[in-house]
Amino acid sequence: MTIATASAANAVLRVAPAAPAEAAAYFRASLVFHADVSDVAAALAADGDPGFVVLDSRSTASWDQGHVPGAVHLPTALIPEQAERLLDKSVPVVAYCWGPGCNGATRAALALAELGFQVKEMLGGFEYWAREGLAYETWEGEGRRTADPLTAPVDAEDCGC
Repeated sequence: MTIATASAANAVLRVAPAAPAEAAAYFRASLVFHADVSDVAAALAADGDPGFVVLDSRSTASWDQGHVPGAVHLPTALIPEQAERLLDKSVPVVAYCWGPGCNGATRAALALAELGFQVKEMLGGFEYWAREGLAYETWEGEGRRTADPLTAPVDAEDCGC
C-alpha cells in the first residue's frame, strides 16, 4: 500500500509525513525550545553546575504546594519588573509551570525571551516532575511521590529515550 492509498483510508496519513530533512529540522528546532523533566533532573543531580537555572513561574500558593529544589520562584506577571534583578542573562533559563495542560511556562518563556534571556520550557512542568517520582520541596519541607508507571520506568534509572 502506498502513502497515497493509505492517506485516503486513514486520518494519520491524510496529510503526508514531512520529508526527512524537513522533519529533522523541525525536531531539532523543538529541542532548542524544550527540555524534558528527566533531562533537567539528571543535569541538576550531576556534579557541578548544570549550566542553567530552573524558574518556577507559578503563584506563591502553588510554589508552596511544591516546587523543583533549587528553582527560582518568579511568577510570570512579575518577570518584566524582577527578572533582570534575579537572573543572569548569560545563564540559560528553564521555565516551568503546572503541567501539560497549562501554558504558563510558555508565557513565562516568552516574557523572558523578550527581555533578552536564553530560555527553554520544561515539558510536563511540575506535574510530571512529581509524577516521575522526583524529589520536590514544599513550604513544609521535602516531598516525593512514588513514580507513576505511566510516566516513568518502575525498575530503571531512565526510560532509554
